[in-house]
Formats: sequence, C-alpha cells, structure tokens
Amino acid sequence: MLSIDLTGKRALVAGVADDGGFGFAIAKALAEAGASVCVGTWPPALSIFRTLLERGKLDASMTLADGRKMAFEKVYALDAEYDALDDVPAEVKDSRRYRECGDFTIGGLAAQMRADFGDGGVDIVVHSLANGPEVKKPLSETSRKGYLAAIGASAYSMVSMVRHLGPVMRRGGAFLSLSYMAAERVIPGYGGGMSSAKAALESDTRTLAYEAGRQWGHRVNVISAGAYASRAASAIGFIEQMIDYAERNAPLRERLAAQDVGATAAFLCSPLAAGITGTTIYVDKGIHAMGMAVDREASAPA
Repeated sequence: MLSIDLTGKRALVAGVADDGGFGFAIAKALAEAGASVCVGTWPPALSIFRTLLERGKLDASMTLADGRKMAFEKVYALDAEYDALDDVPAEVKDSRRYRECGDFTIGGLAAQMRADFGDGGVDIVVHSLANGPEVKKPLSETSRKGYLAAIGASAYSMVSMVRHLGPVMRRGGAFLSLSYMAAERVIPGYGGGMSSAKAALESDTRTLAYEAGRQWGHRVNVISAGAYASRAASAIGFIEQMIDYAERNAPLRERLAAQDVGATAAFLCSPLAAGITGTTIYVDKGIHAMGMAVDREASAPA
C-alpha cells in the first residue's frame, strides 16, 4: 500500500501558537506520518502556548489517529521579522515578552537547530507566517511602512528561512509555505499590502525552488489555501463571509478543514512528491477555478 512515510524525518513548523490554524494542522499531519516535529512560536505568544501545552489544555487536539499524543520535540521562540539580533530594536529586545527568549531571530533559530541536531538534522521546514499591520486598510490607503512590514513578515521571511536553514537541512529537504488566492485575484478588504505579500511569496517560491534545488537539492512549494476561520484570519473581520461565499460557489461545497491543508502538506514534504517543486498547490475546494459566481438562482445550473 502506498502511504506517506516520514519516519526518521525532522520538521520545523514556524508559526504555531495554538491548535486552531493551518500551522498546527500541518504539524499534526507530519507527526501522523512519523516525523518528529519542532515548532517556532512568536515570542509574545510563547509563554501562553507553553502553559497550554504543560497544563494539557491542547491534549484533545494533539491526540493522533492511533491514540498517541503528539509531542513537540522543541518549541523555539521565533520572530521572523528579524534575521539577526543586531536587527532588533532595543525596545523590542529588552521588552518583557522578548528578553528571556535568547536569539529569537531567523538566524538565531537556524544556529540553535544546528546546535541541537547538527548539520543535516532537519528535513522539512514549513513557513506558516503572515502579518500585515494595516491589513484592514485598502491598498491605496496603506502606508509605506505598513506595506513593507507586510512584505517583510509574510514574504521576505520565507527567503530568509531558506537562506539560513537551507545549509542546516539534510540534502533533498522540503520547504513549504502558505499563500492565499488574493495573490492573484482581488479580495476586497484583504488590504495593507497582504495581497502583494502573497503574490511575492508565490513568485519567490519559483525562484527559491531553482536556487535551493541547485545548491542543496531541496524542494520549495507553496499551498494556496482557501478561507478558514483561524484566529489570525478572523482578525481580518470578514472571514465568515469569505467562507460562506466559498461554500456557495466552489465546485466542492463543503467547508474547508485545516486537516485538508495538513494532509496536502504532508504529501508535499514526503518522498511521494519528490518530483514537485516551484509549484503553487491549491487546497480550497476548487474556488480558485471559478470565474463566475453561481450562488444566484439565475446563474446556477439546473
């Protein structure tokens, strides 16, 4: 029987702070396939996340199909807006939520993983990170600072992760990130430069696939996921309308589940996808394929 087998592989999923988003679902799917999983968590959320884990508040979500409980091998502090400690403003570095985290930058994370596991000790890196401080503003009203912040946190951070973690990974590793249909179509209300950031992320995937493939034999892909009411997505303010629209107009009318994305991620990071790189894979019940809404009686097929 053909199955996804990640036994003996080690994964890092960057951007996990609770059990409600795609990052957690991907981490769980990788664990189900046999991988050992480390996560990177934003420092301001790290203490609460660790407390939830220690007190068993996430035990139900972390139960695998065979009854075992998923355990994260390491939980690292990670703020992907910074590549090195020298880049971090003093007020951030010295703040209460950061000062006990050590080197929480992308470069610091790569150095710590090399120290923990040695060169070649990582096989899979998942970028489940995005932030747009002005996401509720129309693009035409977005400030330069807000636009560049969205690009830096949501797109450039992937470039930085490939640069810093590529040399640490075992040859033939897999990088994966998460995008959204706003990269190529207009989603009114998804502003602040986030649509630009997602477009950059998908474009960079193709270039990084070439560069990382030639240099280390790594693959680089991106999943364009459909609308899902994670905590981060809910902050945009109209996620339920987006989900409702997709349910009424997508070829497959059931609601997208985080597990749908997790399962696809596990496949793309496995040897079964050894021939796939530089590719955007849609996991959205097919809504990306639709050029016309069909939720009105006049336009719906008989």
